[in-house]
Amino acid sequence: MNFSTDPVVRVQNATIFQDNNTILADISFEVDKGEFVFLVGRTGSGKSSLLKTLYADLPLRLGDMEVAGFKIRNINKVQVPWLRRKLGIIFQDFQLFGDRTVTENLDFVMKATGWKDNSRMKVRQADVLMKVGLGSVTAKYPHQLSGGEQQRVVIARALINEPLILLADEPTGNLDPEVSEGIFQLFQEINRSGTAVLMATHNHNLIRSASFRIMKCEGGKLYDSTKESVDISSMK
Repeated sequence: MNFSTDPVVRVQNATIFQDNNTILADISFEVDKGEFVFLVGRTGSGKSSLLKTLYADLPLRLGDMEVAGFKIRNINKVQVPWLRRKLGIIFQDFQLFGDRTVTENLDFVMKATGWKDNSRMKVRQADVLMKVGLGSVTAKYPHQLSGGEQQRVVIARALINEPLILLADEPTGNLDPEVSEGIFQLFQEINRSGTAVLMATHNHNLIRSASFRIMKCEGGKLYDSTKESVDISSMK
């Protein structure tokens, strides 16, 4: 198979668990390189559990899943950091270190993923911060930034290792509408540069503003707009 056309995510007959509870049963889908996909559904429908399984935070017990070339079922703990170097993971609650500057937050991730050359690290940090529209915040602490600026730092952090896909869990959930729109535009710019995006969201306005593929978690099943009609009116 030609590597350039391999999906970045391939899921076959997978069942997603949270503790011992089945959240999503027998789901199958693929996400192609460079594709943008919305993941929608009510709170508790399985969006976050699916994302956590994709980046090996929750174990995959049934079915098969391949993400960025890694087989997720029974993945070795040693392989998990290598998997995550291929991914950009973005959370609603930012998860920045409050007692560290922007530079120090990025330093932590870079050192944890194998960066050692300080000069190369500085160049890469400047590059990703410029890409997200933050050129002058390196010495600031998270509490000195707005919510939108903090989320842009999180996105910059996720871009450090040039990921094949961004997995974003409600990235605009704590932001006001105008800021949310700016963050969404940034995601689209990143996607246009070739990075796939799988974005969990409740934001109807964002979904309606773009004609991207939609996958919906509902009643333990996963519905896909490429295969069937998906109703986004009941997602709260």
